[in-house]
Amino acid sequence: MIIAIANQKGGVGKTTTAINLAAALAQKGYRTILVDLDPQANASLSYVDIQTAGKSMYDVLVDPEVPLAEVMQESKVDNLRVAPARLALAKVEPALAGQLDAHFRLKDKLEAASGDFDFAIIDTPPTLGMLTVNAMVAATHLLVPIQSSYFALEGTDDLLETYERIRLRANPSLQFLGVVVTIHDKRTILARDIDKQINEVFGEKVFRTRIGKNVRLEESPAYREPIFSFAPASRGAADYYSLSEEVLNRV
Repeated sequence: MIIAIANQKGGVGKTTTAINLAAALAQKGYRTILVDLDPQANASLSYVDIQTAGKSMYDVLVDPEVPLAEVMQESKVDNLRVAPARLALAKVEPALAGQLDAHFRLKDKLEAASGDFDFAIIDTPPTLGMLTVNAMVAATHLLVPIQSSYFALEGTDDLLETYERIRLRANPSLQFLGVVVTIHDKRTILARDIDKQINEVFGEKVFRTRIGKNVRLEESPAYREPIFSFAPASRGAADYYSLSEEVLNRV
């Protein structure tokens, strides 16, 4: 299974979800890879030292001769490996401009490595450019984090339109796995109102698990740890464990 985590808005918990969903699946015994397609490389920095990483996902995408296995790094979490990003990823679009297979580069590399993993979790940048499209073309499932905030649904129309276009031609088997509400403070009236709006739009596609606002979730990447080892008794750990159970039930 290949799960692309995407939303063109920034600050909605994409990377936090990618980091911790990947860790949860790995801890359950699934061979998991975390593929970082965000030039900011925050998912990578949560697990590895990208300064000593050598080649990155930039090389995988622009060089047909570089397999995914060449950039993979072991993490501290059993069963979890990381394909790191670097700032150079921001140059992928001009580097691949005019290439007929530009949107299929990641798909081809993941297919070649399909025997090496049970789950691939792809973190994407907050845009609907070539990197995010590569992720959605390669994926079997799309997961959309939506922050519990006033402008929660802003931009989701564009994301869903991109999803439908990709399903129409490039990846007809892509499934909409669901929406996860993040940074949720159930104590506030606003959060409850936003939650209601999200449910009205997406219905049964909304995961029952809400990822609550949690300081430990914000702190854990700085220590290069997922929430399960950094603060295993925290609310954030419980939330992401619950989300991983729902994901497994849906796929």
